[in-house]
Amino acid sequence: MFRRLLAALLLLTLLSPAAFAEQRLILVVGDSLSAAYNMSTENGWVHLLNDRLSDTTPDWRAHNASTGGETTRGGLSRLPRALEEHEPALVIIALGGNDGLRGLPPAEIERNLQAMVEAAQAAGAEVLLAGVRIPPNYGATYLERFEQAFANVADNTDSRLLPGILTGIDERPELFMNDRIHPTEEAQPMILENVWGKLEPMLENRKTF
Repeated sequence: MFRRLLAALLLLTLLSPAAFAEQRLILVVGDSLSAAYNMSTENGWVHLLNDRLSDTTPDWRAHNASTGGETTRGGLSRLPRALEEHEPALVIIALGGNDGLRGLPPAEIERNLQAMVEAAQAAGAEVLLAGVRIPPNYGATYLERFEQAFANVADNTDSRLLPGILTGIDERPELFMNDRIHPTEEAQPMILENVWGKLEPMLENRKTF
């Protein structure tokens, strides 16, 4: 009797709609701005994104492949393995800040970002490219070319662009740690809102896929 009851419960579970729902993945490839730097992982914006997804679109989840100090060159070298391992439907690329702080050539940054976007698209994923503002240490011309690199990649690859992941935070020193580079825990929900504004329509578009 117990075995028949157990078998019936198992059959109901297998036949439930939830059993057929394939949870799709958002892969976040970023640097310390996305890696919950100097705070609990649960307070970082990517973890907050998973909380949002759980409440609004539970068929989606995010995996954070961000690492502190990462550059576009490093991200490009790591991306193929991450794409193969996680098979994401969407990829958020949030890199370039460390390149800019080191004064790397904007043309190189653009090439690396475009190669990353194209690799993700070739793997069947849509891409959200997140730019970041950097201090004008290298002059106005460098800053303009740095910011233009993100726009060029988005145009060349027909990918979605978030021009500034820290929009609304940049001008508020109290939302940064003492290094004036990394946002505090209080800023993480604001980062999430910046990302969500671009990401949510992409999730809606993928419903029919």
